[in-house]
Amino acid sequence: MSIAARHYDTVTAPIITEKTTIVAENNQVVFQVPLSSSKPQIKEAIEQLFKVSVTAVNTVRVKGKTKRFRGRPGKRNDIKKAYVTLKDGDSIDIATGL
Repeated sequence: MSIAARHYDTVTAPIITEKTTIVAENNQVVFQVPLSSSKPQIKEAIEQLFKVSVTAVNTVRVKGKTKRFRGRPGKRNDIKKAYVTLKDGDSIDIATGL
């Protein structure tokens, strides 16, 4: 597997919600990442893919909710969020994509 493909596997998707637009004012961007990825892997992937400098990476594991699917109880998948803080002056435009 090439290095670029590994970086694309590390950063699954951007998370765009009201809360993430608020933290964007503090030069932070939020991504969904695999449960097995570590902070150094996330930092390297973001720096290589978007050509920015990362100052910090904070991660949050979100447990899946228990919901009902067609009357039967089910469970959503667990996800991991990465709050990436960028160096002043750097930015990532999520709307344009890669």
